[in-house]
Amino acid sequence: MAEMITCAEVLVEVDFYGLYLQDWDDSQVPVPFPEGWEAGPFLRARRGRLDITSGGHTHTAGLTVQVWDAEPSAPAGDWEEAALSEISVASGQLEVGGVAGGSMPEPVQLSDRAGVWGVRVVCRGRAEVAEQARRGVPEGVVERYVFQFWPRS
Repeated sequence: MAEMITCAEVLVEVDFYGLYLQDWDDSQVPVPFPEGWEAGPFLRARRGRLDITSGGHTHTAGLTVQVWDAEPSAPAGDWEEAALSEISVASGQLEVGGVAGGSMPEPVQLSDRAGVWGVRVVCRGRAEVAEQARRGVPEGVVERYVFQFWPRS
């Protein structure tokens, strides 16, 4: 049975319908964010980075980032979107940010070494943030994500 190693709560400023997670050492990312960004599918994986299309243009989203020792079960609850992928992380840490607003000042720690990670992303609040965004900039955290990472190698 998989065991959770760490869990971090992070707020990210979403803009232009997007947010990303990529290797903290962007020299290891062939196409660093925001190069090649375009709103599209919920999750687009590229080498060393994950692009997420949000339900709202400009707002604050809540991210729960979990690190597991093996692939966990999907989080319980009703989710509007879900996707599975993987990411190669040379630094063991991830940068998190929005399209134009840039990255948060501190990385999210996955490990103390390089590795390939499986990732499951689930989200709720997409329809609500889209509706609120039609009337202005949503207040508070409406859209919430859970990122589950586990080692692949």
